[in-house]
Amino acid sequence: QVQLVESGGGLVQFGGSLRLSCAASGSIVSIGDMGWYRQAPGKQREWVARVTVGGSTNYAASVKGRFTISRDNAKNTVYLQMNSLKPADTAVYYCNVVPAILRFWGQGTQVTVSS
Repeated sequence: QVQLVESGGGLVQFGGSLRLSCAASGSIVSIGDMGWYRQAPGKQREWVARVTVGGSTNYAASVKGRFTISRDNAKNTVYLQMNSLKPADTAVYYCNVVPAILRFWGQGTQVTVSS
């Protein structure tokens, strides 16, 4: 059974960058489209970005132009490059398939952007 483990979060200043990684314990090609989601304090979890097996991408309006999702099928890893970070991006970030499946939710990685 594939498990997903997120890493790369941290504390960054306004305008800074971070790169998140999501490592799968098995083949991500077999599980299909992958995505990043986030949950800010007191808010519902929201979808952020999606990458298909073939590498096509799409983004939530709030991050488009600042975030880039990618995947390395050979390494079974999905990435989220986050640039021009804002305090509103502060959240716990999770990876999952798209649409999300309950059993794939992991611990997430905390991203905190200071103003």
